[in-house]
This record gives sequence, structure tokens and C-alpha cells, in this order.
Amino acid sequence: MTTSAPKNRLRRIAVDIRPLAHPVFRRTFFGQGAAVVGTVVTEVAVPVQIYDLSHSSFDVGLAGLAGLVPILVFGLYGGAIADAVDRRRLYLVSSALTWTVTLALFAQAVAGLRSAPLILALVAVQSGGFAVSSAVRGAIVPALVTPDLVPAANSLNYTASTVGQVLGPLVAGVLLGLPNGFCYAYGADAVLFTAALYATFRLPPLPPAAPLGRPGLRSVLDGLRFLAGRQVLLMSFLVDIAAMVLAMPTALFPQAAETRWHGGIGLLYSAIAIGSVLAGLSSGWIGRVRRQGAALTAAVVVWAGAVALAGLAPTLWLAVTLLIVAGAADLVSAVYRQTILQTAVPDRMRGRLQGVYTVVVTGGPRLGDLRAGIMASALPLAVAWSATALTCAVLVLTGAVLARSFWQYTPGEKSGGESRSSNPPSGACGG
Repeated sequence: MTTSAPKNRLRRIAVDIRPLAHPVFRRTFFGQGAAVVGTVVTEVAVPVQIYDLSHSSFDVGLAGLAGLVPILVFGLYGGAIADAVDRRRLYLVSSALTWTVTLALFAQAVAGLRSAPLILALVAVQSGGFAVSSAVRGAIVPALVTPDLVPAANSLNYTASTVGQVLGPLVAGVLLGLPNGFCYAYGADAVLFTAALYATFRLPPLPPAAPLGRPGLRSVLDGLRFLAGRQVLLMSFLVDIAAMVLAMPTALFPQAAETRWHGGIGLLYSAIAIGSVLAGLSSGWIGRVRRQGAALTAAVVVWAGAVALAGLAPTLWLAVTLLIVAGAADLVSAVYRQTILQTAVPDRMRGRLQGVYTVVVTGGPRLGDLRAGIMASALPLAVAWSATALTCAVLVLTGAVLARSFWQYTPGEKSGGESRSSNPPSGACGG
């Protein structure tokens, strides 16, 4: 009894790996995990190559814009398509498009074309494919595991993604330091992405739950109207937007490293990801929390509070420690946001709402960077970093408490969304 008690406690907090017992989810998890590393390698290689060609930070900034616009457009439209066609087929086509563009990036590096406009065009096409595949990927999770394992499956997916975001820049740094490094970087991405393609090819058919008809602007607007009429879902999106726009500090890291701590830029950029990995490895408790609206609120408040304190920290190591705490809270909030979306939305609408989710999680940090940059150009660094983060914590907590259906939301109850009875049968694709 004495020795088994610590083991039981450890088992309760360690990452819940039960979803990996479902073969389809297991293949998707490992395939996507490998693909994330390659994707991040390319995300590092593209701006480095563009700067190498043009020696212009403006052109590097255009790469971000070239990727953002297709994500905004195809995130919404891709979600509508995902509700109208077989999701396996759409996932396979969009993933194949992303892989083909990676091969094109590899080819231009091998051929030595040295064309920044070509790279920007390829980035735009690749981002469109990524937006569609992201919308589908989130929508199919409830079909791959039983309903009680959805939070654990999301925890595993986010942990793998965060690990990829830590490993990817390290791999990119090594490959780009080699002769013809761009060839190796894009080639590594192409090879790693084949694991995701294989896993997608092995998915079972995933037809829409109800015929949608031809996807278009009307079906996109139907999804937005559905979101506006569900307080639980709307609040889950709003708290994420507040967290990213008001409390995202990354745009201020270069200034803080230079003027306040006189170094440590690498530590600042890696701290949030490290915190997310640590949280993911100890995420076994997440799936046992019933009041998911309150839990999401608490996670966002911790995120914003830790970010605010980091902006006031007198030493680099204290700031890094607080950012690690913020990163842990960010993973927890991400898991609950995704889980609420997947459990409060009927399958016939899940692709469209997942498309909105893709737009929010992609656009929010960029708006946060813009907000931080504008404030830092006119106000002291501490104000630009910490003041709006504290505002975020107050606004999110107040709004969540006032939105009672969100604050009290528990999966399986009709509180501003639809019950889980609209989900596919448990374990329908488990084999």
C-alpha cells in the first residue's frame, strides 16, 4: 500500500496516454508529431532564405503576411468544406498540397533559383493547404477516440506540437549551418511530412454527419451564426483572443533582452514552449476536470498574470521562470478550448467552427505582436508588456463569471451548446 500510493498519484498527474490505444489516433498522433518538426524547420528556413536573398527585413515581414491571408480565408472556407465532404479525403488532399509545396521549396533551393517572390508565392499556397488541413484535423479527433478521451487526446496533440516547436528550431539551426543548408532543411521537412501523409491515408472514411450541400459563403455564415448563438463557444473564443491580443509578449523580447537584461533572447523565446511541454507531460488531471469553462478561465488568468509579472521581473531568470509558468497555463487553456469546441458542437458544424478556431489561434498572436509593438514605440516597456496583460486577467475573469453558462459549462450538459449525444458513436473509428 505504501509503495503503490505514490505510483497512483504519479499516474493521475502524468500525461494520459490511453488515446494511443486507438490505432487510428496513434498513427495520426505520431505522423503529425513528425510533421510538426519538419514544418517548424521550414518556418525557420523560409525567412532566413528570404533575408539571405534580399537583405531586407521588410521582405521577411512579407512572408508573414503572405502566410496569414490564406489562413484567414481558407481557415473559414476549409471548415465549411470539411462539413460537406468526406473529411479523410479533404485531409489527404490538403496535406498532399502542403507536401507538394515543400517539395517545390526543396526544388528551388536545389536549382539555386534565388527568387524571393517565388518563395513568397509558395508560402501563400502552402498556408492555404495548412489552414484547410488544420480545420479538418481538429474536427476529426472526436471520431478517433471515445468521448471520455477527447481531453486526453487534445493534451497529447498539443504536447507533441509544442515539442516540435522546441525541436524544430534546433534542427533548423543545425541544417542551415551546413553547406547548401536550405536544401537539407526543406528536404528534411518533406521526409518528415511523409509520416503524416501515411497516417492520413490510413484513416477510415469520415463522411459528413448530415448533407450540407455545396459549401460556400452561406455555409460559412451559418457557422458564424451558430457560434454567435452559443455563449459557451463564443466565450471560449473571446477569452483566447483576449489572451493573445492583450497578453502576448513575444514582440517585446528583443527590446527586453537588449535594454533590460542585456542578453537571453534565446531563453525568452523558448520559455513559453518549455512550459507547455512540461504541462503536457503532467496533463493527466486535465480530463478529470468537469467544470471546463471555469478551468479555462483560470488557465487564462494564470497565463496573463504570469506574463504581467514577467514584464516587471528585475532579473532574466525570474522572467524566464514566469514565462515557463505562462506556457504551462497556455497549454492547459488550449486543451480546454479545443475540447469545449469538440464537445459542444454537433458533428455537422464541427468543421466550420474548427475553421474559425484556426483563424483565431493564428491571427490572435499576430494582432498581439502588433499591439505590443505599437505600445512599446510610445510607452515604457513595462507598460507595453504588463499593463494590458493585467487588464486581460481582469476582463477574462469578470466576463467568465458574468457568462454563467460558460462559467458552469460541463461536457454533456446543454449549456449554451449541444449535448454530446450529437457526437459519433463511441469508438466508431477506434480500430
